[in-house]
Amino acid sequence: MSLNLPDPEEKKKEVRRKLRKLEGLPTLPPIVQQLNAMIEDERTSLHQIAELVEKDQVLTTKILRIANSAFYGFPKKVSTVKNAMMLLGINVLKILIMTSSIFEILHKEDVGLWEHSIGVAACSRIIAEKIEFKDPPEIATAGLLHDLGRVIEKVAFPKEFTIINTLINKGVDPLKAEKAVLGLDHAEIGAYLMRQWNIPDRLIEAVNGHHDIDRAQKYKKEASIIHLADVLIHARGYGQTLFSKVPPLNPKALKLLKLNIPELKEVLIKLEPKLYELKFFTEELKSGLEAQ
Repeated sequence: MSLNLPDPEEKKKEVRRKLRKLEGLPTLPPIVQQLNAMIEDERTSLHQIAELVEKDQVLTTKILRIANSAFYGFPKKVSTVKNAMMLLGINVLKILIMTSSIFEILHKEDVGLWEHSIGVAACSRIIAEKIEFKDPPEIATAGLLHDLGRVIEKVAFPKEFTIINTLINKGVDPLKAEKAVLGLDHAEIGAYLMRQWNIPDRLIEAVNGHHDIDRAQKYKKEASIIHLADVLIHARGYGQTLFSKVPPLNPKALKLLKLNIPELKEVLIKLEPKLYELKFFTEELKSGLEAQ
């Protein structure tokens, strides 16, 4: 192979340095800093936080659009930020605000990856509900973010991204290709950035462990849900990712979640109408972006 690949350890340091400085990444809205301060202040009410967010019309529209999409699956329409916050929780709202600028790029750059991400979010929620796991909306949000590292590769490391795809086209395993070129795979990159953003550890571990649940120290169940959802969405062929084949399912995930094959079939039956709804959601997004 005639590609000049860097020393993985050196490249890993360089990638982490760039992520620490958030170089080449979309800037987070200033509202996030205010929001963080308000969330940490116990005297702040939900009403005050909602009031701040609602001052930003674009952000409000994005939050309500996502809160009403099929991967959260609320039975009634969410019409206000305060309502969204009560249903989703402050952590999820904060993450949606933080990632809105990145997902805007993702919509425009790679609709296939966006479709895969929201498919995994919907499936994660169904699995979480099936096993009666606490806070399904938060798990859905981890599903939404699971391939955040892929977006970062494309936006912040375009040259390396091209080399990774060249290696994959030559038959190299996608995760090995990322490691060879960047010293980290997309799960590690996404988790590293989430850590910079002070996102809760259980979501970071779920993202970091979605291809290898042993990476999760404390939150193996969360990682198992995202891992299983990712495999099922790949098997369903919904959206597009690095993988031309379905990634291998770790049987440990089924054991940890106490799920059997007939129950997986039930998850898939429940998932199908959600994916149908989500297809309309992404089509609407696409046409909205084309009109901009």
